[in-house]
Amino acid sequence: MSRNIRSERGRRLGNAPQLRLLAKRNIRFARSNWDISPEQVALLKRLTEELQLSVAAGDLRVLDGKWYVTHAGLLRIAQRNRCSGMRTAVDKGLSDPASSRWVFKATVYKSPRSRGFVGYGDADPSNVSSLVHGPEMRVAETRAINRALRKAYGIGLCSVEELGWSPRPAGANQSNQNAPSASGNNGYQNGQPRLRDRLCLLIRQHRLDASLVKAYAADYCGTGSLRDASREQVEAFINHLTERALNDREALLCHLNSYPKQEEAGK
Repeated sequence: MSRNIRSERGRRLGNAPQLRLLAKRNIRFARSNWDISPEQVALLKRLTEELQLSVAAGDLRVLDGKWYVTHAGLLRIAQRNRCSGMRTAVDKGLSDPASSRWVFKATVYKSPRSRGFVGYGDADPSNVSSLVHGPEMRVAETRAINRALRKAYGIGLCSVEELGWSPRPAGANQSNQNAPSASGNNGYQNGQPRLRDRLCLLIRQHRLDASLVKAYAADYCGTGSLRDASREQVEAFINHLTERALNDREALLCHLNSYPKQEEAGK
């Protein structure tokens, strides 16, 4: 492991001039297309050094003030690291073609001897953009591949394709943002379902106890109750809960049962 880290550091140092040039190009392109803050510029410099991706090529995007990697960027990282291959399969037990709900399992093999890094992805009309209603199966497969690639290569950035809503690009026209739909934890995002609705759907799909999920959410977000959490915290929790429900529902149920059930009012 330490040898690999030293090798990676050595490769980056050897490419330092190219990385500086790439960082300048990324920043120039980002500033010309988005209204980004100095903090976002500093983060872009670090991401350029770590991931060696091009903003102009569509490898990285900034949405709602946050940087995201794209499917193309993840594939570029896999190619650069000589990924041995990947495999995808439909999870027939969790998929429901009649309701356009698809769940995929993806396995990425970094080398011929790799045991594989697994990622799951789901998609249905409730968690994809209205622009891509219909090809939910392909969206689910892409999300699974992205998660597996991020695990395999230690990419902490969430990918654009994994988002269950349609965030606005940074610097977007603010004239149409006066509607209350974009504010609060339960606001709509470009016509997409509210976070509360997505959480309720997740609870129904996996037959979870709503009160225990709320307790888990508050614990995960570090707040007194779920309603005190920010939108970003709730979004992260929903993604986390989805992954746990797909990967090991039994372990999730055991974890949920460790929380005391909420007593009804008046008892």
